[in-house]
Amino acid sequence: MKKNILFLMVGLLALPAFAQETSVEQAAAQTAEQAVAQAEQEDPAERNKMLYSLGFLLGDNLKRQLILDNEDDYKAVSQGMRDSLLNKESQTKLDEYKPQIIAKYQKDAEIISQRRLQEQKEYLENFSKEKGVKVLDNGAMIKLSKKGKGRTAKADSKVRVHYTGKLIDGTKFDSSYDREEPFTTRLTDVVPCWTKALQQMRPASKAVVVCPAETAYGNRPVGIIPAGSALIFDVELLSIED
Repeated sequence: MKKNILFLMVGLLALPAFAQETSVEQAAAQTAEQAVAQAEQEDPAERNKMLYSLGFLLGDNLKRQLILDNEDDYKAVSQGMRDSLLNKESQTKLDEYKPQIIAKYQKDAEIISQRRLQEQKEYLENFSKEKGVKVLDNGAMIKLSKKGKGRTAKADSKVRVHYTGKLIDGTKFDSSYDREEPFTTRLTDVVPCWTKALQQMRPASKAVVVCPAETAYGNRPVGIIPAGSALIFDVELLSIED
């Protein structure tokens, strides 16, 4: 069981979140001939930038799971990764250290979780005190920056919106603006925070919507969103469809 846990945790470091979301169909769409042609035309400088970006994303993923807070920690981890990538023999007896690795993941996960909860508590308290913020009956909060005109949506309305979703540290996890395509949905099919908050909006209105974890995804992780995360949305209500 411990070995399986270790493989699972190490596997989480193998790919950035965006790569994990790539579907099998998307991966299969690129033929072998296209891949070869692309490699032949690849600019070495661009390849280096791509690989640097990959390393940066791997490091970003790693720091979300482990507490590495001094230069010696960074050097030890980077040396281990370098030796592995260069197919060098490990400088340690790996099996002896697997239990310690598992214990560190578990301990650090608890510390990181507690830190996140405290940071979110402070963020939510501070945001609720900002001028113009309305706290709804389920705990969701909304601050209108543009009022818009017309009727407000109902709990089962179909709406068309543009939005950007972020964690409280500013990490963007989704954006219809980036996709260049508005999102259409019924308010019965979204997280409770949205169901309540968008009923406060009129067409052409814009708002910041803050969702405590219990009004969003609760204690389950979704993509790069950690379990128990408060979410922040910049929302623009384009229209109410019915």
